[in-house]
Amino acid sequence: MRDTVTDLVAFLRVAREGSFTKAAAQLGISQPALSRTIRKLETRLGVQLLTRSTRSVAPTEAGVRLMDTIGPHFDGIEAGLGELGELSGKPTGNLRITSLEHASPWALAPAISRLMADYPDITVEISDNYALVDIVAERFDAGIRMGEQLAKDMISLPVGPAFRMALVGSPAYFDHRTKPLTPEDLTEHECIDLRLPTSGGLWSWPFAKDGREIKVRVDGHLVCNSLALMLDFARAGSGLVYVPEHVVTQDLAQGRLLRVMEDWCATALAYHLYYPSRRQHKPAFRLLLEILRREPVR
Repeated sequence: MRDTVTDLVAFLRVAREGSFTKAAAQLGISQPALSRTIRKLETRLGVQLLTRSTRSVAPTEAGVRLMDTIGPHFDGIEAGLGELGELSGKPTGNLRITSLEHASPWALAPAISRLMADYPDITVEISDNYALVDIVAERFDAGIRMGEQLAKDMISLPVGPAFRMALVGSPAYFDHRTKPLTPEDLTEHECIDLRLPTSGGLWSWPFAKDGREIKVRVDGHLVCNSLALMLDFARAGSGLVYVPEHVVTQDLAQGRLLRVMEDWCATALAYHLYYPSRRQHKPAFRLLLEILRREPVR
């Protein structure tokens, strides 16, 4: 029975991670040993639980059924152990949060730092990703995104004030170019694009002025999926970028970047933390919510 429980824990980890390598690292065992464990479990149960390819691992129909049956029980055990830690005055547990590269330092890091300072036995994993992540399916406790568009059964908590976007370029970029005054002028400029992982398309830049709203599909010779890299290129004079203004505050103050078309860069939606309404939340997550509500970003 003990071996079966251990094997089921291993199966859940592989199925949820979609990877033997990631699951093995989290379980602290070798990948070949984990593969043998899953094969023995499948032999013992008489069904194939996982389909394996060179690129991915996915549960079979039987595997999905097993996940749905045992997953909530193991999650309940984990939550129960966390409750005991809370009663002992030393909350423990793991938190996984999906966020945005430009939101994490500003809207999330201060609260996480406070949480870990007060409760050093809590472990936190932050995954920056521009994709619209299904936090239930991907086993995240919560996510941070811009705006209030939520999936079904999600709760939203604003974690910062509304902010404006900023269209910026380096002084060197403008040495031989006229600064754009309207969105239409961007057709004459090198614009550094952001690739959206969910759709695979390029982000359309939203502008607004005097009640008029417009989204521009900009052109350029650079496409990135990292805000940090886009800013590096912009500082080097390679093109214009359109980013949250708090990301470039120091660049603007120190003259590394110049702001243009400020009258078209309207207030954007604020960052929101979203999380499932029907899930039994971990003590560590409840503590994080308390900090975010008590000490919001200003």
